[in-house]
Amino acid sequence: MKMKWTSMKNQRRHSSIQSKNEQNTTLFQDSTDQLTGDFKVNLELVKQEIADNSDVHVRELNIGRTGIRAAIMFVDGLSDRDLIDKHIMKSLMLDFCEEFKEETPNVKGTFSNEFIINQVLSISDVKVVNYVKEIVTKVFTGSTALLIDGSPDAFILGTTKGKTRDINEPLTEALVRGPRVGFTESLSDNTALLRRSGENGNLTLTKYKVGKREKKELVIAYMKEITNLELVNEVIKRIKKIDIDDVPESGYVEQLIEDNYLSPFSQVQSTERPDRVISAMMEGRVAILLDGTPFALIAPVTFSMLLQSPEDYYERWIPGTLIRLLRFGAAIVTLFAPALYISFISFHPGLIPTKLAISIIGSREGVPFPSLIEALLMEIAIEILREAGLRLPKPIGPAMGIVGGLIIGEAAVQAGIVSNIMVIIVAITAISSFALPNYSAGIPLRILRFVAMFSAALFGLYGVILFFLFLCSHLVKLKSFGVPYVSPAVPYQISDWKDFMVRMPLQMMKRRPKMLNGKDPIRKR
Repeated sequence: MKMKWTSMKNQRRHSSIQSKNEQNTTLFQDSTDQLTGDFKVNLELVKQEIADNSDVHVRELNIGRTGIRAAIMFVDGLSDRDLIDKHIMKSLMLDFCEEFKEETPNVKGTFSNEFIINQVLSISDVKVVNYVKEIVTKVFTGSTALLIDGSPDAFILGTTKGKTRDINEPLTEALVRGPRVGFTESLSDNTALLRRSGENGNLTLTKYKVGKREKKELVIAYMKEITNLELVNEVIKRIKKIDIDDVPESGYVEQLIEDNYLSPFSQVQSTERPDRVISAMMEGRVAILLDGTPFALIAPVTFSMLLQSPEDYYERWIPGTLIRLLRFGAAIVTLFAPALYISFISFHPGLIPTKLAISIIGSREGVPFPSLIEALLMEIAIEILREAGLRLPKPIGPAMGIVGGLIIGEAAVQAGIVSNIMVIIVAITAISSFALPNYSAGIPLRILRFVAMFSAALFGLYGVILFFLFLCSHLVKLKSFGVPYVSPAVPYQISDWKDFMVRMPLQMMKRRPKMLNGKDPIRKR
């Protein structure tokens, strides 16, 4: 047994030595990507990595009158040329005095990194790297790389300046009363908008990288004294699990972190409004901002949030409550109006008042299709017009949608393809869908409307009720980051009903939502 234990110990020692040798070999192989003290070799290594990218500018120069060679590299259009000229090249070529020249016993005419950073470069963001691939990666994102003869390191200078649009009013969430400020495609501008909302030392912005090949910056924002840390950790955990080449828009993040990707309902809210994000964080929610998109994400989300608007709180509580109830009614009409029409006409005409039934029968005289086909024709036509209006240029889109709808509806009635009452039902349904404040919230209702129509065509009013029960069971089981999707209705929390279907006076809403289990449940007033 002792000999066996000794042999096993020797095998472990041998495998440990072998693994160390393999690591050293790997490091030695990777050392070819490191910079050396030879300026020409360093410059050639970087140029080989840059390859045929013609937008990368390489500018060689002498540092003052020392005769020491240096080179800067930057991408045209991503880097700030004025900053490069005034604070990098001018500092190196004109402001540098020969009396600063240092001489060491080993390498003559070299400079320490601290000396270059603290006394030469008049720029705030400076990092020191020594791997060629890291240098090129930073250059391709807008930074400027500085190589100096005799130095085995390169200086990465923060000169990023991409062209971005101005801060304008959000296009998808217009308000009558409220701030006229929306997010842009620049992450730094968006985080600055959150900071400018007011003096708040509790706002925490944590930065991460997403994407394997095309890396992008992502920021998780929350209030550290309000938000439950378990929720923050869950969001961070899901963000770190994103394994994809590129994340071009926050919609990718939304789909990769949601609880149930098979559900038609979005479990993360998207918004262009900084005021909506701030309000959500004040309740204990977490916001996600991605570089390159004006749409921020809010998690967790409930279904009632998708039917609420920031304007509900800017107006007094009575009109805010009535408008919110109107939206809930519009959502019900959007989902069930065509299905109820089909079920009443096809299966339960006795439930319709006599005079109205006679009027409907008269309008359907000569229509060759059953009510389901009639409804499908009009609904599909309306959906096509809606999408066409979104894709057309802005001056033409709204006019095209209105004129197209009127012409198609009138022509269909005149041709005897559909009835007048069907045109009215479809028009009411389309108008109700436009009343929803969030575009993404209306999409699942538009999809499920067709399922409700087929259920009504098969089983009548019983089919509509059955569809409604299946929908309720799905919504009850659905969660967003552990929060029930239909809360505070299920589970029932009476304190959260003050900001559910109605909006009570601000004086009465003294507590934050219980569903979020925040650190500080009391709103400070």
